[in-house]
Amino acid sequence: MNELPLNALRAFAMVYAHGGVRAAARELGMAHSSVSRHLAELDRWLGVPLLRASAGRGALVFTPQGEALGRASLAGLRGIEQAVAALRETRPAHAVTLSTSPSFAIRWLLPRLPALEKAHPKIELSVQVEQRLDAMDDGRIDLAIRMGTGPWPDLHAEGLMDDALYPVMSPALWQTSGRPSKPGQLAGLRLLHDRDPQASWEAWRSVHGPARLALQGGARYTSSDLVLRAAMQGQGVALARHRLAADEVTNGSLLRPCGELGVPLGTSYWIVRPPGKPRAAVTAVINWLRWQAAGTAAR
Repeated sequence: MNELPLNALRAFAMVYAHGGVRAAARELGMAHSSVSRHLAELDRWLGVPLLRASAGRGALVFTPQGEALGRASLAGLRGIEQAVAALRETRPAHAVTLSTSPSFAIRWLLPRLPALEKAHPKIELSVQVEQRLDAMDDGRIDLAIRMGTGPWPDLHAEGLMDDALYPVMSPALWQTSGRPSKPGQLAGLRLLHDRDPQASWEAWRSVHGPARLALQGGARYTSSDLVLRAAMQGQGVALARHRLAADEVTNGSLLRPCGELGVPLGTSYWIVRPPGKPRAAVTAVINWLRWQAAGTAAR
């Protein structure tokens, strides 16, 4: 057993499962060249070829020995995966793991966690900043909160809350910019851009204008949290999601120059979880999230 090249066997199993080296490399999170080296290592160790030489870029063709080893190694790894998932299910019944985006975790979820602890003192909620959903396959994550509209194949999704977009800026910048109060007065001001495609300035311009609002210039940020922090520092005008900016608008760190004008987005946040009946602690967290979401409406 101690002589088995386990890393090479794992790489070969993924090549066999996906029918290609590049797809296997993506699955394993390693370089294409590393997977190829593992295959070469396995060929040398076995002394028999596992793949037939082929011209062009067609699908890989396995030798009879490669077929046999591919089936066996893949079945073995899947058996280990299932055993590990079963063991992880023995974690404490009151432990729940939730994943979401960094901005949502920082600006909406974390400030509300004391309320969860007060309502459910026995629940231990762990929050992971994780965009991928494949961690649900092995039980590492119980539920996720995602923005957008999906789809999320093989997962149960239910709407959590809506959202709306509106411009925000720091009180100091508002003063020095002549106290703008209408959409037309945003033209000429420095705009801050979020990589979130649903929060683009084009969405605002198409509803409220002005047509001359220049969208090409201005700094671009990789998260909604960063773009709002830049706005709070007076670096420009940001187009904010209400759910992420509401606390700063309420406490006066940011203000809405165009008053109550906004762009409704409809259902924008979703609870995503594996199919089937969730554990009691997971159900309690979901119900608490619904209660929190119902507290304020997007506007």
